[in-house]
Amino acid sequence: MSAPKFTTLGCRLNTYETEAMKELAAEAGLSDAVVVNTCAVTAEAVRKARQEIRKLRRENPGARIIVTGCAAQTEPETFAAMAEVDRVIGNTEKMQPQTWARMAPDFIGESERVTVDDIMSVTETAGHLIDGFGTRSRAYVQVQNGCDHRCTFCIIPYGRGNSRSVAAGVVVDQIKRLVDKGYNEVVLTGVDLTSWGADLPGEPHLGDLVMRILKLVPDLARLRISSIDSIEADENLMQAIATESRLMPHLHLSLQHGDDLILKRMKRRHLRDDAIRFCDEARRLRPGITFGADIIAGFPTETEAHFENSLKLVTDCDLTWLHVFPYSKREGTPAAKIPNQVNGAVAKARAARLRAAGDAQVARHLAAQVGTRHNVLMENPHMGRTEHFTEVDFAAPQPEGQIVTARIIGHTDTRLTAEV
Repeated sequence: MSAPKFTTLGCRLNTYETEAMKELAAEAGLSDAVVVNTCAVTAEAVRKARQEIRKLRRENPGARIIVTGCAAQTEPETFAAMAEVDRVIGNTEKMQPQTWARMAPDFIGESERVTVDDIMSVTETAGHLIDGFGTRSRAYVQVQNGCDHRCTFCIIPYGRGNSRSVAAGVVVDQIKRLVDKGYNEVVLTGVDLTSWGADLPGEPHLGDLVMRILKLVPDLARLRISSIDSIEADENLMQAIATESRLMPHLHLSLQHGDDLILKRMKRRHLRDDAIRFCDEARRLRPGITFGADIIAGFPTETEAHFENSLKLVTDCDLTWLHVFPYSKREGTPAAKIPNQVNGAVAKARAARLRAAGDAQVARHLAAQVGTRHNVLMENPHMGRTEHFTEVDFAAPQPEGQIVTARIIGHTDTRLTAEV
């Protein structure tokens, strides 16, 4: 009997949860199985999941195919109808030991082919299952899951459920263990990270958690926070940005668009000026901070003038790292019912223009770093990342997992080059 194989599609949180499932499957003695952890963020993501399942069936004819993740949660019937699929399990069930025990070879009794319950009834998240994952240099810790907001383009709340937080004490203990194992950097991750704490006693904020981690884990060299909603940035988070050198000067922002009318139709909670104001304030508090951002091109009713506001936002906020998505109609979301859907080719062309603007910003950032010195966390002997998450190449090998001080001597189109 062979050990189960795992395939992960989608976000970093899915990758985190795959690590937890590997442990649960091993403890249950699962064998001769292929587990596919799916993504549901776009219709294209679901199509790719089905394509991957067919490919895995051809490559593993004798194995059981088990499908889980957000697409399995939102569309269990889609995957149950596939001849290649043996089991479909939901996002809650995939984190439960009993789910995997029922699929083990020695399990006696009946086991349902589809096990997907109401995700909205879940009130806790399973952040305590594993201590994180990553390279030998960087680990990720889940501190939050789910989302209470209902952006009109987004299916994720129906795959992840409502927002729920991991208690601060549990997070701190996890990070202490990671530091003891030799990790120099920890990234806090979640679906809607800035909503952390709203469901906990006293309703603490993300900034409170950041401050607590930095105070109680003094040996942690570097702390990062993943994608945030800038409109929810609290006072302590801004204070940490200003005063805590171990909090890395790089933030990825969930902006989505640069036009107020489109933002309202997306049901976002910020306007264009809010985004610009946040970036200006963060840059005032932490000169040199870099920003990434998610931006959608071609949202229904988007005109060329609306799009130009998104394009201009790239320079108005001085964004560096862009994640650009052409809008993809997602059945089950309010945006799918909006009249005046933008032609797909137009959306893709606009996305390409945004990416070109992003490439220009990256080039500008890279050129400005030449001659400076950075503390670089080595991900492998020849590549590491600066405090701003910029990739750096070294000709001479460096100690993997360690932080080295380096002088930037040049750059390629996408990376810096450095010497120690």
